[in-house]
Amino acid sequence: MIKGKADSHNQRKTMKYSLCLTYISLSSLFLFLFPCFAGPSLVRHSCRKAAKSDPEISYNFCVTSLRSNPKSNKANLEQLGLISIELAITNATYVSSKIKRILKSGNFDSFAKSCLRDCLELYTNAVPDLKAAVKDFKRKDYNGANSEISSALDASVTCEDGFKEKKGELRPLKKENKVFFQLNAIALAFTTMFG
Repeated sequence: MIKGKADSHNQRKTMKYSLCLTYISLSSLFLFLFPCFAGPSLVRHSCRKAAKSDPEISYNFCVTSLRSNPKSNKANLEQLGLISIELAITNATYVSSKIKRILKSGNFDSFAKSCLRDCLELYTNAVPDLKAAVKDFKRKDYNGANSEISSALDASVTCEDGFKEKKGELRPLKKENKVFFQLNAIALAFTTMFG
């Protein structure tokens, strides 16, 4: 009976030792591999995944945009998701300012001015939507974040469509609408990776 207890004790000891070694091995492997999945490599990998998930997303634009924020160099996937939304907020603010400058110039007819005022309202409203998306994302409410980002994304589409209503109308925000659309599509792709 004593021999059976000793064997059982040795088996438990061996099992604990094996589990400990397995844990240490897996931890070491993770620490070894982690640098491969951080920073610039993670940006490229995530942008590749985003571009595959949505044909509207340009891989090169995604990488360039995310790398424009120095924090992306050491960011994990969740931080890249937040960076993508923050880039969209910054861009919406920039486009709103640009529209105000264009309106002040007075170089457009009444139709174009009306479109520009509509666009200004759309981009101005996109900022609080995107700020709400950041809060949702931080709370891990990825469906809520997706909804807010989708709402903001519509600003670029609706703005561009307004100018298209009049044949031959100059579209002074074509480039800005395209950039804002891309930034929001990227942010959507990132939130989808979590949701």
